[in-house]
Amino acid sequence: MPEILPDAPAVTRRPLRALVAALGFGALLGVGGWWAGRDLTAASQPSRAPLGGARLFDQVVAAIAQKYVDSIPPDSIYAKSVTGMLNELDDPFTSFLTEDRVRRLSEQMNGTFSGIGLQVDIRDGWPIVIEPLIGGPSERAGILAGDRIVLIGKESTKDLDREEVLRRLRGPTGTTVAFTVERENQRQVFTLTRDKVHLRAVQRVALLQNGVGYLDVNVFNAFTADEVAAAIDSLVKMGARSMVMDLRGNPGGLLEQGVAVAELFLDRGQSIVQLRGRAGVPPQTFTDSQPQRWPTLPLAVLVDRSSASASEIVAGALQDHDRAVVLGVTSFGKGSAQNVYPLSNGSALRLTIARWYTPVGRSINRPVERPQDDEIDPDTGGVSLPDTIKPRFRTDAGRTVFGGGGITPDVIVGDTITPQPVQVLARAMGRNLGAYRDALSKHAQQHRRTMKSPGDPVTRADLDDIYADLVQRKVAPPRAVYDAAGPWIARSLGYEMARVSFGSDAEFLRRTQDDATLQRATQVLQGARTPRDVFGNLETRRAVTVP
Repeated sequence: MPEILPDAPAVTRRPLRALVAALGFGALLGVGGWWAGRDLTAASQPSRAPLGGARLFDQVVAAIAQKYVDSIPPDSIYAKSVTGMLNELDDPFTSFLTEDRVRRLSEQMNGTFSGIGLQVDIRDGWPIVIEPLIGGPSERAGILAGDRIVLIGKESTKDLDREEVLRRLRGPTGTTVAFTVERENQRQVFTLTRDKVHLRAVQRVALLQNGVGYLDVNVFNAFTADEVAAAIDSLVKMGARSMVMDLRGNPGGLLEQGVAVAELFLDRGQSIVQLRGRAGVPPQTFTDSQPQRWPTLPLAVLVDRSSASASEIVAGALQDHDRAVVLGVTSFGKGSAQNVYPLSNGSALRLTIARWYTPVGRSINRPVERPQDDEIDPDTGGVSLPDTIKPRFRTDAGRTVFGGGGITPDVIVGDTITPQPVQVLARAMGRNLGAYRDALSKHAQQHRRTMKSPGDPVTRADLDDIYADLVQRKVAPPRAVYDAAGPWIARSLGYEMARVSFGSDAEFLRRTQDDATLQRATQVLQGARTPRDVFGNLETRRAVTVP
């Protein structure tokens, strides 16, 4: 419990005679010194009767409150005790939630908050608009991606962090906030009325080439299943003959919404997920209660190392029942369910109550202990087992799928390793990596009026200008290191230029050209007329190398 352990005492210089005397007392009285020995005389020792847990805890708290060298308020002692107790459970998903964290969690799960609807990030010490949320006050007022927020009210936003900017922009529904944006060296004041803003679970819907529909599901909140259904219905009306559901980067959310999304694609009576709690508590199995909505629609599901929780429930259920082909890299492995228990002061306890298992009995939970032959996953910190020792299971159609934590895709594909030149560049930039992002953003802003299409190429002169900017900021890496990472820098700059000049949809379409996982999914879906046809398109299970 590191939060309640005192720091080591500082060593101070004392006269030699005093030091010798101190050493003498230490030798006679043992570790702890004279004051500790005095408090443990026979007259002062408590009864040796066995202590119950509550009595032991109360005595320790009383000793700290009355005797500890620094005065600590009793409320603080109890708060530290709670934190230490939860840490000792060795469960990263069990935690104490402050009132502010409860509010943020509620907003995320309910899918709404009160504000003006902006996604912002910090660039060059200023808040920059990444994207106005669709339907929010900011979008209706004409706020654009790339706008720099320079004033909130009459106060400068220079050097404010992202959380402070959002805190100032948010507020009760019906109240107003005035802020000033800078766009192409011109300033404009906006006064907006805060309103309820919907956080869309389905961030993007698109019809790709060859009749492939695409939807990006980024969270499982109270509206996810309804949004997924509406998105697929609209894509089918637009001519989609197959579908890609992108769960990459989706951290999960509400269990019932994960179950509801899986129900859209499974038959009545098929199992979706099983929750197994503590010993003696019967497991709870969730099964499909509705017929399939699109029974003949071929489906691919994309996952990555950040796909977790409800995302893994959906991917696992569809994989086990051979309803979808799963592509990407093995998911996070968060195979446990938590309940949130409100406390009287507005805070809450988030407590793990069960673990999840897929329909064929695979544990989603990534192991904590490290067996001899495994490797620690650098992204999740969990254990990554090689396929040779992972437990094997059979799907409804007899295909082999793997347990051992997370969902292992049917097709492993993706930029699983950051290119070495990029790693070298990141190390060379060190703490100045933020300045690199600032320079990239600044250069993209300069192209706002000159770009003719979202696919305009990034030139050698563009890369030279960014390097010159880094030189001017006195944070430039060695030129050879910068040039070696040039293709990756050009790709990142192209995305930023497309977003600033044409919006997030244009950025997405440009990204699809470099998205190896999505490209592979469209290949697998091509020509498939039924869900089972997709598996006929699969080659022998193997890793796909991405240049």
